[in-house]
Amino acid sequence: MVNVVIVTETFSQRALVGVPLGGIGVGTIGRGFRGEFCRYQLKPGNCDYSTLQANEFIITIKDAANMTIFQSTLSTYKRSNKILSSWKQRLDASKCKYTGLYPRAWTEYDLSDYGIKLICRQVSPVIPHNYKDSSLPCAVFIWNIENISNEERKVTIAFTFKNGMSDLTSKSTPCSTQSFSYLDSSGVTLRNYIEKMPCTYALAAKLKDNMNVSKCLYFNPTSDGAEPWNQLYDDGNFSDLTKTETDEVYDEVGCGIAVQVKVAPGAVEEPEMCLVWDMPIVSFPEGVTKYNKFYTKYFGVEKAALKIVNHALRNYKDWELAIYKWQEPVLNDAELPDWYKAALFNETYFISDGGTVWFTLGEEESERLPVTDPRQKYGRFGYLEGHEYRMYNTYDVHFYASFALAMNWPNLQKSMQYDFKDYVFLEDHHRQRMWYDGKFAQRKIKNSVPHDSGDSNGDPFVLINVYPVHDVSEWKDLNSKFVLQVLRDYKLTMKFEDGSFGKQYLEDMYKACHVVMQKSMTFDTDHDGLIENSGFPDQTYDAWIMTGSSAYCGGLWLAALYAMVVIARELNKNEDENMYAGILEKAKTAFEDKLWNGKFYNFDCSKLASSVMADQLCGHWYLRCSGFEYEVFPKSNVESALNTIFENNVMRYKNGTSGAVNGYIFEKEIDTTALQSEEVWTGVTYSLASCMIYENLNSKAWKTIGGMVNLLTNRIGLAFETPEALGFKHYRSVGYMRPLSIWAVQLAWESQRKNSALKPTFPIEDMVEKPA
Repeated sequence: MVNVVIVTETFSQRALVGVPLGGIGVGTIGRGFRGEFCRYQLKPGNCDYSTLQANEFIITIKDAANMTIFQSTLSTYKRSNKILSSWKQRLDASKCKYTGLYPRAWTEYDLSDYGIKLICRQVSPVIPHNYKDSSLPCAVFIWNIENISNEERKVTIAFTFKNGMSDLTSKSTPCSTQSFSYLDSSGVTLRNYIEKMPCTYALAAKLKDNMNVSKCLYFNPTSDGAEPWNQLYDDGNFSDLTKTETDEVYDEVGCGIAVQVKVAPGAVEEPEMCLVWDMPIVSFPEGVTKYNKFYTKYFGVEKAALKIVNHALRNYKDWELAIYKWQEPVLNDAELPDWYKAALFNETYFISDGGTVWFTLGEEESERLPVTDPRQKYGRFGYLEGHEYRMYNTYDVHFYASFALAMNWPNLQKSMQYDFKDYVFLEDHHRQRMWYDGKFAQRKIKNSVPHDSGDSNGDPFVLINVYPVHDVSEWKDLNSKFVLQVLRDYKLTMKFEDGSFGKQYLEDMYKACHVVMQKSMTFDTDHDGLIENSGFPDQTYDAWIMTGSSAYCGGLWLAALYAMVVIARELNKNEDENMYAGILEKAKTAFEDKLWNGKFYNFDCSKLASSVMADQLCGHWYLRCSGFEYEVFPKSNVESALNTIFENNVMRYKNGTSGAVNGYIFEKEIDTTALQSEEVWTGVTYSLASCMIYENLNSKAWKTIGGMVNLLTNRIGLAFETPEALGFKHYRSVGYMRPLSIWAVQLAWESQRKNSALKPTFPIEDMVEKPA
C-alpha cells in the first residue's frame, strides 16, 4: 500500500546532500557536499539513502623525483573503518569549499602544502527546453589542476565505483566488468542489476596526449582496499590489465579508472571524466508493463552506455553554455537577493531528484493516440509527491509545483496534462477502505480529476488514484486546479515551443474541463453559485477540515469559473461562456457576502472563521500568473488580505524568520486546531510571495521567504531535500514536490519587470527639461 505515513523530525543540523547527478527521468545519484556518493534513486520512485564508500575520488600527488608526497580520498565525511580501511582521508576540511548551483557544483581543494590547487566542476545535463540531453543518465566531472609550486607535479585523479546502490546489494544477480576504448574516451563498464533490472555503469575519461588513463577491473569493496590504494600510491596508476573483462560473479564488485597528468610549474591541466548509468528498461513491482526511458529514443535500448559517454564528453561545454544563458539573467539581476538566486535554481533539483521517470510510449499506446498528441513526441512524465510520499504526479500538489515545468520544460507539463485529461474519463469500480473514516469508496469515479498517477511500488500510470486516506472524488480543489492549469499553460507558454499550447490544446482539454466543472457544481449545496466543503479534509490540506464555503476552495472555484469563461470565449463556445459567466457573477456575490470580513477572507463558514489562512488567495494568485488582474477578486480586498497575512502569519510567527504559518487566529495566536494549520508549508510560502510581488509588495515578499530559506539552508541544513512542512520545532516530509512553486516567484518578478519597463520609474516631469 502507498506510504502516506506522517513522519516528523526535530530541527537539527543534518546537512548532507548537495547537487544530485543526472538528467531528468533517469534516476539520480546523490552527492554530499563532503564528497560522498549518497542517496540513490535508481529504482524508479524509491530513494535509498546509502552512502557507498567504494564510490570515491582519490588524488595522488608525486613530486619531480616521482616520490608520492600526498594521497587521499577526495571526501571529508566520516567513513567506517570496517571496509576499505586502507583508503585514508587526509584532507583538511577547513581548506575545502563546496558551491552548489543546480545542475552544477564546484568543490575546491586547497592543497597548497603540496603545490596544488584543485577544483572539481560537476555538470549534469538539465537544460531548459532541451528534451534530448536533459533525459541522459550521466554527469561529467572536470578537474582543474593548478600547479602553484616551482617544480613539476604528477597528479593522479582516480574514480572508483561498485555494483548496486547499497552495501547490501543482492547477490542473486550477476555482475561483471569490462575495459573499453571508444572514440576519444577510455574506461570501464560495470554490468549489474538494480532490483532485477539490468544497469550498466560506465566510468570514462577523455583521452588526451599528455594524460595516461589506467583501469582497475576488480577490487573487493568489502576488503581493506589495500591493493588499488597501494597501486596508486606506488605508481600513480592502476596496474596493467592482464585481461579486458572479468567473469560474472554473484558478489560485491568494485572497479575504477585513474588519470595521471604531468603539471608544469604555473600550469593548469584539466582531466575530464564521465559517469553513466545505462538502465534503459524499467518496470514496477506490481506491474507487467516494461517501460523504455526517454533517452532510448535517441540512444537505443541496447549497449547505449558508451554512446552516452561519447555524447557527454563531446557536448558538456554546450550544456554549460546553455545553463549559463538560463541562469545569467537571474544571477546578474542586482535587484534580486543573492539567497533567492541560489534558492531558485537549487529548488529545481526535485525535477530530476523527485523519483522522476520519463518514458517513451509503448507501441500499442502510440498507435492508439493521434499523431498530434504531445505524448507521441515527448513521452510520459512522472515525479513523486515526495521522497517519503511515493505517489506519482500528486495533482493537488503539482498545481503549485507545475511552474517549474511550465516555464522550463513546458512539453512535459503538457504531456502530464494530456494524461490527466484521459484520467478524467476513466472509471475503476474497485472499492477500497478509506483510512479517514473506514468507509469503502470507488477507486476512480468517472468525470473527476484523480489525486495521482499511481504508486511507484504498485502499477503506476495503469492503476491510478491510489491515495487511501479520503475519497478524492469528493475533494473540492482538484477539478478547479485542472481547469486553472489548462488556462495558465495556454496563456503562459504560447511563446514557447513554436506555439505548442495553441488553441488545439484548449480544444483537446475542453471536454474534460467542462465535465469536471459540472461535477463540481454538485458541491454547491445551497445553489448560490459557490461550492461548499463537506466538513472533512476534502482538499490539499488533508488534515485540516473546512466547513461550508471556504476561502481556499471557494476562491479556486471562482478562478476556475472565470477560466472557463475565457476558454469558452477563445473557442467561440458562446452558450457555455454565458453559462459560466452567469454562475461566476452569482458565486462572486456569495463569496464576498459569506467570507469577506473587511480585512481578509474568513477561513470557512464555521466557528473557526477567524483563522487567517496564508493560502486564502490561491485562486487570485493563479489568475495573476495567467496574465489577469482583478476580474474576479477586488483589488482592495486582495491588498488588505495580503497585508493581514503578512502581519499575522509571517511577522507574528517567529518574528518573520520562518515563512508563513498556514493558519493564524487573527491578532492572537497560531491556529492549532489541526496539524497542518500550525505548519509552514514551504511551497505555499513561495506561492504567497509570488502573489505579493504581483501586488507590488516586494519587500514583504522577500521577508516572507527570506527567513524560511535561511532556516532551511543555514540553520537545519535541508538544501536539496526541502520538506513539505515546517512546524515550530519539527519538519515533515523531506524531499517534496510543492517547493518547486518558487518558479512562480520568478514568474511574478519577470512580469513586474516587464510591466515596469513599459512605465516611467520616476515622475514624468523629471524627464522634461526645466527652464533656467
